[in-house]
Amino acid sequence: MILDLALIFIVVLIGSCMQRISGMGLGLIAGPVLVVIMGPVEGILVVNVLAFLNAAATTMTVREFVDWRKFAIISSVLIVGSVPAALLVREVSGALLQALVGGLLLLALAVTTFGKKYIPTASGTAPAVVAGIAGGFMNTLAGIAGPAITVYAQASRWGQQSFAATLQPIFMVAGALSFLTKILSGAGDLTETNWLIWPVGVLGMALGLWIGVKLSAKVPREKARKLSLLLATAGGVTALVRGINGVI
Repeated sequence: MILDLALIFIVVLIGSCMQRISGMGLGLIAGPVLVVIMGPVEGILVVNVLAFLNAAATTMTVREFVDWRKFAIISSVLIVGSVPAALLVREVSGALLQALVGGLLLLALAVTTFGKKYIPTASGTAPAVVAGIAGGFMNTLAGIAGPAITVYAQASRWGQQSFAATLQPIFMVAGALSFLTKILSGAGDLTETNWLIWPVGVLGMALGLWIGVKLSAKVPREKARKLSLLLATAGGVTALVRGINGVI
């Protein structure tokens, strides 16, 4: 258990640091690792809680760059995607769910990394609504709302600074909704979660955020984003392989 706690501390620290610099990171990096360590239901529930806390703290440091209109549109429909995802979590087996988490993460990363040049220009409210629904579904199932909203950001030519800042309050709402829909629907609970995960996770998050604030002016956002995607890909592959092995 000590090794697991140390690994959780490290991935939460790295994820929080990357999120402060580039806008995304905690769910992408910590999600797949916690799924492997704790299982796909409990692991993502813990990520949802930590993502909420991390986004709340990060929002305070970037609030002047938040586009509150886009936040209102996207966050208002997250619940539409969150509810069916919670029901799916409740019904499928742990191994299949782990494979789904890994596969969904890899698909989302592929679209945002290699498919961005094929994403058509979008404008208006409808694309933001679709992104919010997709983000709610993905966050509840796999702890990753960011990639779906990144596709919208690329299509709408949303400026990076405003986009990265606005993601933070969106992640707050997404984390809270994902947690509540799964708890209230009976899809999962944290009654048997080792209590040490919370101080370890919060400590890693706080230290990562502090380091991220220090590095944000020195590390290019794009380099931080690429590193986050690389680490997330490794975690996604691991979760996918373990899930498929469990199903077989």
